[in-house]
Amino acid sequence: MRNVIRQWVIGIFYPYQCPFCRTIVGGGHPDLCASCRENIKKISEPRCKKCGRPIRVPEKEFCGDCEEKPHLYEEGMALYLYEGEVRKAVHRLKFQNQRVYGEIFGKAMAEAFEEKIKKWGVEAVIPVPMYKKKQRKRGYNQAELLAREVAQRLELPLLCDLVVRTRDTKPQKELTGKERENNLKKAFLMVDDAVKLRKILIVDDIYTTGSTVDAMADVLKRHGVEAVYFISLCIGQGEGDGCDDGRV
Repeated sequence: MRNVIRQWVIGIFYPYQCPFCRTIVGGGHPDLCASCRENIKKISEPRCKKCGRPIRVPEKEFCGDCEEKPHLYEEGMALYLYEGEVRKAVHRLKFQNQRVYGEIFGKAMAEAFEEKIKKWGVEAVIPVPMYKKKQRKRGYNQAELLAREVAQRLELPLLCDLVVRTRDTKPQKELTGKERENNLKKAFLMVDDAVKLRKILIVDDIYTTGSTVDAMADVLKRHGVEAVYFISLCIGQGEGDGCDDGRV
């Protein structure tokens, strides 16, 4: 209750903005504005049954990328395509200290994927970790902000230190598909071997080729985890011919 009141007071003196259009949002709490909630479309069916990326042909089960590349995770979903206003909002979340966006988008992810996450039987949530030096410089890990909100709303354990990033990898967006895989080799380490979990949910802000999720899934499964799933705020368009170029 105290946090609710505090948030309401902050909202009066420092009004919250919609993360997409940046107009003032009423109600005294962070949220999307009504217009963007309606107009910024979430990904819908038909979507790839592996990564959740929208696909052009309803009869297809997988996008072109997932047809070409096997993944170590079981299944995943994303809320938006990484384009337009979504791309700009993610940039502000990551690089302009808009931490409140983590609360807004984490809530949206929890609401959109709650049924699917329960169906998967997830036992714990972990964010994609940042290299410690980089996190200290930025001050926060945007994936952790999203994961914290998802875990809290779905009443699941949040394990931020179960998997750590052991080296400062190059930004994935600057690399080709194969370079991304090599970039992430031995980049993650599972800290606690004693944790006995069967099904884990990875949370990230952006999914591109899946190399990051695969690298984490590899580490987790080598330590006894049976199934790894992921959700992300947004997903890249992809390069396979099964990917739609605008349908959401």
